[in-house]
Amino acid sequence: MLKGVARNPAVLNFVGRMLARYLLLVRRTSPLAIEPADLYESVLPQAPLIIAMWHGQHFMMPFARPDGLDVRVMISRSADGEVNAVAAERLGLGLIRASGSQKSRQMRKRGGMRGFFEALTALEDGATVAMTADVPKGPARVAGAGIVQLAKHSGCPILPMAIATSRHIDLDTWDHATINLPFSRLALVGEELIRVPKDADDEALEAARLKVEEGLDAATARAYAMTEKGNG
Repeated sequence: MLKGVARNPAVLNFVGRMLARYLLLVRRTSPLAIEPADLYESVLPQAPLIIAMWHGQHFMMPFARPDGLDVRVMISRSADGEVNAVAAERLGLGLIRASGSQKSRQMRKRGGMRGFFEALTALEDGATVAMTADVPKGPARVAGAGIVQLAKHSGCPILPMAIATSRHIDLDTWDHATINLPFSRLALVGEELIRVPKDADDEALEAARLKVEEGLDAATARAYAMTEKGNG
């Protein structure tokens, strides 16, 4: 999204602050429906959680955070990531600056392993961690192994979540990113928690990874259906 924007930190900081203001405008002009209605009552007693979301569908996710809940989001170190990080921090989220990769060399460059251990420490400290399940740059909407490994080693459950607006622009990017528009109907959906046993072998991890994909696909489809039907 920022290929034509300078990587000057001051510029990125300004764009991030403007993004936060824009997202606040979208939220304030868009009534929110949550499904299930008792989502927070049912899942918060089981925190800390690992919130899973799809890349490109994440812009409105800061507004899923209940007041007072310590949530730290994993964001890449790229120029796009810097803008997202500034916006997320202004919207009340803590930061973990790292991203995953399909290749070990890129994983080191992006701080993936350090990010994994930082996320693990955050969970151990009682914070909830939010992260995109699919790995830049693709394939989109295919969960990587990192999120289920984090669930295995932390013992914390994964909560697939999606948020959608009735008015939006879909971009021609690798992750099919969506720009949410003001004066929309807004829907937030959470699926069933996914737990990964500490003794999970490769087969069990793959089954959990597929459950994350299925949960996110179901949450995304339901969120968009709710906005099309006037929030249910």
